Amino acid sequence: MERIPQLYVESSYEECFDKEGRAKVNCIIIQGNIEVRLKKGEKIPEFIDIERAKILKKEVYDRFHFYVDKYEHKMLCDAIIVLPDRRTEIRLYKGDELMILPVEGYVSTLIAGVGNRVRKSDAFAAVTTKKGEVHYLKPPKNGVVVFIDEFTNRPHYLYYLLPED
Repeated sequence: MERIPQLYVESSYEECFDKEGRAKVNCIIIQGNIEVRLKKGEKIPEFIDIERAKILKKEVYDRFHFYVDKYEHKMLCDAIIVLPDRRTEIRLYKGDELMILPVEGYVSTLIAGVGNRVRKSDAFAAVTTKKGEVHYLKPPKNGVVVFIDEFTNRPHYLYYLLPED
């Protein structure tokens, strides 16, 4: 069974901490070049100034699409995606523009997974038509796959790619 990435999204102090300063959920606190990861129930270290710090709370990964503007395809808040190896991270910032690429067909086959880098010449998915023809889908720009949204009513997917500059 494939492990799912972890998603952390920008949040407020009240959503993440109780009155005693203990974490209600897993969270990441970023203050300048200091980054502190807290598990549920842990207290905020004394050297952290909450007024200057940015707080990101752990969210259900499948809700990623709620944090992307559906018309402009831009991030609505800062986010960190921690890949299943728990060492690799993808950092997304408010205003980052994502490429959203649909995969539609009689049979859709995913080639690239979350965290994979795809180049313009690489196929990220294959679509088989009812006639049996196979078409390979390639992105318009180089990028990194940050999320794959699946629709259950038919074999249909949306790839969310962070383009490289």
